[in-house]
Amino acid sequence: MEAAKRKAVNRRLAIYLNDHLAGSVVGTELAKRALRENRGSSFGEFLEWLLGQILEDRATLERLMAELGVSHSRLKQALALALERLGRLKLNGQLTGYSPLSRLVELEGLALGVTGKRALWIALQETAGAEPRLREFDFDELRRRAEEQLAGVERLRIEAARLAFAAPRAE
Repeated sequence: MEAAKRKAVNRRLAIYLNDHLAGSVVGTELAKRALRENRGSSFGEFLEWLLGQILEDRATLERLMAELGVSHSRLKQALALALERLGRLKLNGQLTGYSPLSRLVELEGLALGVTGKRALWIALQETAGAEPRLREFDFDELRRRAEEQLAGVERLRIEAARLAFAAPRAE
């Protein structure tokens, strides 16, 4: 009975980890697009840093999954990528191209992703006692990193909102 219970817990953990890995696919693509559209602006430097952070955190998640023997769900990753691409079709106030509203929506999406990542690290830290292989990961540091990322995204999100909702200049 105990072995069956442990297997069920591991199955749920594997599903949870794969959901977050799929989320990291979306976050990576979203950060890449936001960086591409904002390179050279006041947003670009932060977005470049954030993309690097997202890639490092994704690698940590993949390493954690490997340590636990959790295989990657290619289907979830493919679906996440397809959903991210579909999300690009959102109307942004103009027929073509990038608008200040696009930037705001992307930053809000990144904020949601980082918030989810922070929740992942906290959940894993709180349950590490049940899974000794999790103890080798520094969840305090991972949580701190996510909070730093979130603070930066929030700062830019507010600036993006100001730009998106500023009264148009009379020509």
